[in-house]
Amino acid sequence: MAGGRTRKQGAGPASPLAESDPLLNGNGNAHGHVEMWKSSEPTENIFLFIPNLIGYSRIILAGASLYYMPLHPRTCSILYSISCLLDALDGFAARYYHQSTRFGAVLDMVTDRCTTACLLVFLSSAWPRWAILFQGLISLDLASHYMHMYATLAMGGTGQSHKKVDESRSWVLNLYYSNNKVLFLFCAFNELFFLALYLLCFSSPILSPSLLQPVAGDPGLSPQPRGPAHPSPSTLFASPWSPGALELARANKMDSFWPWVIAGITFPVMAGKQFINVVQLVKAAKWLAEGDIEARRRERAAGRKLK
Repeated sequence: MAGGRTRKQGAGPASPLAESDPLLNGNGNAHGHVEMWKSSEPTENIFLFIPNLIGYSRIILAGASLYYMPLHPRTCSILYSISCLLDALDGFAARYYHQSTRFGAVLDMVTDRCTTACLLVFLSSAWPRWAILFQGLISLDLASHYMHMYATLAMGGTGQSHKKVDESRSWVLNLYYSNNKVLFLFCAFNELFFLALYLLCFSSPILSPSLLQPVAGDPGLSPQPRGPAHPSPSTLFASPWSPGALELARANKMDSFWPWVIAGITFPVMAGKQFINVVQLVKAAKWLAEGDIEARRRERAAGRKLK
């Protein structure tokens, strides 16, 4: 019929705004604007940010130090120390280049936990009598940081950093995480203490009584620290001048004075770091419990059955 309208015509004339702006869809939503805005934004590769590249180099150095750990204490200590020092550099780079990311923060924390745990595993094998102590330190370190991170994400929101701790919740954690100098001091001295213990594995007959003691009845044989008797370096290695033979020979002549000094100086700070881990674990557990209590209260108020 001439006077009737089709379904398309029945919707009435298009709005002037839609006619003037063809980017608007029929519902008035500016999808076109959003798509154009997104396409104009530069694409960033978070994995190639400078702080994250430094983090990858830390992993490579830490892996190399683990490779040299059984027989090359000097090489291992140098690589391990550089990896730890880069921990401060990646944080500085993140602030300087405005490239702070959640991925970078997690990468940094996971690298710290794994490298320290690997060193403590070696110390456990070096001194089996004290293995339970080192295992406890590994467990405390992993548990406290995991619970703290989980509590921060669950209770503080996804946008909150685990380093932002309100002073009312814990002034100890607030000082530890908010002051970069305090954080660096505790982390550096903690690693230095365990590195000193590692060096003492190769140099101190007090801690390793079998060190430098020849095998009875055959002065040509000498036991490696913490292990059964092994041939002397000249027969253990294909060449007595190979890097492994020379490093083992130097290890057996390593002076224990400076490792003892470093261990004595850094021990109080290391102990303080373990105390902070305990505080972090307890505070995170309480924070999660508060969230559970509040969730149950809301469920009771809504008249729902508690699970």
